[in-house]
Formats: sequence, C-alpha cells, structure tokens
Amino acid sequence: MKKPTTNRNPFKIYCDVFGHNYQVSKKVTSHVKEYTCKCCKKQLTTNSNGNLTELTPKYKEINMLLEDFYTRRMLRLKNKSFVSSIY
Repeated sequence: MKKPTTNRNPFKIYCDVFGHNYQVSKKVTSHVKEYTCKCCKKQLTTNSNGNLTELTPKYKEINMLLEDFYTRRMLRLKNKSFVSSIY
C-alpha cells in the first residue's frame, strides 16, 4: 500500500527554517494592522493587548468593524475642525 505523497510548499519550508517575512498588508487603525508573510501567505493581526495573533474570521470581522468606526470618527473630527476654523 502506497503512502499518499504530500506536496510540501517550498516557501513553507523556507519559513520553517528562516522564519516568516511579514509585511503590513492593511492598516486598520493607527495602532491595529494586518500582516501577511511574503512567502507562505500566513496572515496575522494585532489583538487587544498589542500582540500578534493569527487572523481568523472572528478577527477579520472585528478589524472590519474597527476600521469602519475609525474612519467615521476621523471624518467627523476632520469636518469639525474644518467648521471651527471658519469662525
């Protein structure tokens, strides 16, 4: 009986040996960012403590809502400063 062969990604082996090469893929807020490994495409994000955590569907939803709140707040503050600078 033959064992099934596994096609191991060469980039995965590189990351196992040398470590991941993360780059910022998305800035959610000024403090929260999403990272992606250039080689194996593993995704991480910062959690509430500021530590890196694997990007699960739960964290994707949290980041999406956080980004929405953040952009609305920045727009509101920008409009408020624009109105106050006129007077």
